[in-house]
Amino acid sequence: MNTSTCATTSPMVLTRRRINLVFCALAAAMLLASLDQTIVSTAMPTIVGDLGGISHMAWVTTAYLLASTLVMPVYGKFGDLWGRRTLFLGAVALFTLASAGLALADGFTAFVFWRGVQGLGGGGMMVLSQAIVADVVPARERGKYMGPLGAIFGLSAVAGPLIGGYFTDHAGLGWRWCFWINVPVGVAALLIGCVALSLPRRRSTARLDLAGIATLSLLTTSLILGTEAGSSRGWGSWPALALLGAFAVCTVGFVLVERTAQEPIVPLGLFRNRNFVLATALSALVGMGLLTPVVFMPTFLQMASGTSAAGSGLLMLPMTAGLFLTLIGSGIVVARTGRCTVFPVAGVLTIAAAVGWMTTLSATTALWVVGAMLFVAGLGLGLIMQIVVLIAQNAVGPQVLGAATATTAYVREVGATVGIAVGGAVFASALAGNLAGALAAHTPQALEAGITSADRLVPEAVHAAAEPLHGALVGAYADALAPLFGWLLPVLAVAVVLALLLKEVPLSEVAGMVARGEAVLEGDVPSPALSGARPEPAPQPSRR
Repeated sequence: MNTSTCATTSPMVLTRRRINLVFCALAAAMLLASLDQTIVSTAMPTIVGDLGGISHMAWVTTAYLLASTLVMPVYGKFGDLWGRRTLFLGAVALFTLASAGLALADGFTAFVFWRGVQGLGGGGMMVLSQAIVADVVPARERGKYMGPLGAIFGLSAVAGPLIGGYFTDHAGLGWRWCFWINVPVGVAALLIGCVALSLPRRRSTARLDLAGIATLSLLTTSLILGTEAGSSRGWGSWPALALLGAFAVCTVGFVLVERTAQEPIVPLGLFRNRNFVLATALSALVGMGLLTPVVFMPTFLQMASGTSAAGSGLLMLPMTAGLFLTLIGSGIVVARTGRCTVFPVAGVLTIAAAVGWMTTLSATTALWVVGAMLFVAGLGLGLIMQIVVLIAQNAVGPQVLGAATATTAYVREVGATVGIAVGGAVFASALAGNLAGALAAHTPQALEAGITSADRLVPEAVHAAAEPLHGALVGAYADALAPLFGWLLPVLAVAVVLALLLKEVPLSEVAGMVARGEAVLEGDVPSPALSGARPEPAPQPSRR
């Protein structure tokens, strides 16, 4: 039961100008979040080396993903109850504040902490932006907006690594400017949002689902940390068994709590819809199967291929090109035909081909071959990234758009976090052993080069090392990373099966705010000279 009501006295008029202003605010926030992620991926080897955290490198990404995952369902449900404007602006402000904290971090622990705080804001920006688009744009027309959003994502994918590489490679600036640059961008996004993000407010008398929030947070944390412990210490170790046991208990408790909650954080009724379940599960598997190579590829390019941070950023350009092509193309086709289930199948198959190709990476792989691998991966990502969200949103009623969007994003991020935690732990463990062996075999030369600890090894030290030490260090990275991609293939095989089971359902032609009676389209407003009556809200589409 939804007990929220719109706080405005009459429905808002959705003009094309208003929709475009809302879209500008969302685009500014997306630029902020996506730029940060791509900058960090390029600068990460230098950051962890400078702060003494190479053996714990995975935590830089895991902390952000864990924090953002925890708050996604909360943002989604609260947006359904109270409106999304204030929550969205608060998320942008929190993200910006955390960026300043990262720039000032004086140790690896502080850095990981602020990455977590940044995730608290980033999770809200991601979920609320997708839900707001669904509020103002019908599902049938939403494909028209995938191109511009994809262009922003593509711009960040190119500009982020270049900016991060430039800062990292120039000692006069340093990697801390990778985060300082977020502050003015964040302030600009906040100002644009305050002016342009005109959305209705809602009032709700519902009791907050505090028990649901608590149990969901506990089960998510125990799952991620249990996966990390199992990967690093062994699945039979007591920390792994205790945490995974806690995950099982918390999952049962969460389901019981949500069945009786007045306004559950995750409405269990969503999972009675076939397309919603399939799209959500597909998001998790693709997040697990593709985000891992995206996160660790710059490390390979810098260490194994001897490429600078700026160079590794340029080498991510082919992936952006592939993403841009299929994201725009699929959006145009969906808008014209109203059909979308073919794209997840093609996308997963393309991603699987790219990941399988990446298992052949070695220290001698030509850079043009690496670029071709990334181009194929980008093609697959563009075919599926927005489509699965569209399918999930189209499967539910307008009153639970935020909760449905947040649940899909939450499950995707859980998959990505588990994948990165397992992949990062496997990579770090193999890398630590390989580097220890390489340094032990060339101890005199390593000492002469000033390399005393594998945990503080930065790309510059690898580049400066002479043979045979240089070759041994490069081989250590290559031998640790390339086999990591092999375990992703079974995951993607399951994703193909799920994509084939999706049912083609007609896309809704009514925006979420119109369906809820909070807005009317510009052409549907009666002239005051002809009628003094308030405009009637558009009827809600039936649940599919």
